[in-house]
Amino acid sequence: MRKLVYGMNLSLDGYIAAPGDDLGWSAPSDELFQWWSDRVGATGLTLYGRRLWETMSADWPTADQQPGATPAHIEFARRWRDMPKVVFSSTISTVDWNARLVTGDAITEITRLKAEDGGPMDICGAALAASAMKAGLIDEYAIVTHPVLVGGGTPFFTALDSWVNLTLVETRTFPGDVVLTRYETRR
Repeated sequence: MRKLVYGMNLSLDGYIAAPGDDLGWSAPSDELFQWWSDRVGATGLTLYGRRLWETMSADWPTADQQPGATPAHIEFARRWRDMPKVVFSSTISTVDWNARLVTGDAITEITRLKAEDGGPMDICGAALAASAMKAGLIDEYAIVTHPVLVGGGTPFFTALDSWVNLTLVETRTFPGDVVLTRYETRR
């Protein structure tokens, strides 16, 4: 059975994007960028909602060919292109870059994918993750908290019908007072 991990950068007040989808507050240090790149390299499959898919697929397929691309960006772009991806959307008709499109029920498909053998799966995108969270499918939360209050925007967590008990499995501090906390869901 595969492990499903939900991890994102978030503000101290719990948002993954500030109003207007502003992500300027979450620019990673070189060390944090390498941590995210290593996660991509270790991920067996990434699940994307449409909005985050459109953001990532607009930049990373050719980021390594841009003038001034750093070795870290070149490595991340390669890892991102090579990583198998599933995109959940009912409004787009095609995807590329080693991805397949699912237009049906996301929870049914995620449940099926979790039952397969393989490496861990990352779930990306607030709306898709919220559905999986409500369905009790998230096995781990990787929370990268930046020392900023943005006052609103897209929340990391959704409202739940019942408590979810977690166990702390890792903490780490990155430059800029950014803190990683990883929690596993207690089942």
